[in-house]
Amino acid sequence: MACHNIMILSLLAITFTLVIAFEPSPLQDFCVADPTSSARVNGLACLDSKLVQANHFFFSGLHVPGNTSNPLGSTVTPVTVGQLPGLNTLGISLARIDYAPWGVIPPHTHPRATEILTVQQGKLFVGFVTSNPDNRLISKVLDTGDVFVFPVGLPHFQQNIGTGKAVSLSALSSQNPGVITIANAVFGSTPPIADDVLAKAFQVDKSVITRLQAQF
Repeated sequence: MACHNIMILSLLAITFTLVIAFEPSPLQDFCVADPTSSARVNGLACLDSKLVQANHFFFSGLHVPGNTSNPLGSTVTPVTVGQLPGLNTLGISLARIDYAPWGVIPPHTHPRATEILTVQQGKLFVGFVTSNPDNRLISKVLDTGDVFVFPVGLPHFQQNIGTGKAVSLSALSSQNPGVITIANAVFGSTPPIADDVLAKAFQVDKSVITRLQAQF
């Protein structure tokens, strides 16, 4: 009976761990990503530890302002496993975001990460939308030094509402959080989503969908 109870508790513990952990815990000191490896794993294969150098854990340039001369008036400088191989399996990454006046980061999601954002400079209007059926907008105006959290998977956005440039820094709970920009995914997919599907979904004429798809 005792063995049976121990087995049940063990299975529950394993199940609970799998539910709360988005990414597996490291089984060694580090697993520096080896982008040249052809091994197919959930993440990136580990570089031979004997070949690991300090630069695998180093990134320079987050102090450099990004170029916001684009239609959105914003730019993201990511520090994920793609830029910093030492992040592999560690479940964390960073991003610097620069905003021109009234620049926006359009509605998007991170399918694999919660994001915590800190305003370094300026004033931002930020928010996220809860899941169906409520679709509740939770938003806030942030000043320099303020912090806001975007829960994993929920659509969210940022807008610079100050008179000058703005800068924010985000930490994300994945070395590869992923980004799905809503408009790009819906109107710019390859191949495109059928216009009659989108027209019915958005309750607009197909000509509106055609014009929107042409933008992406």
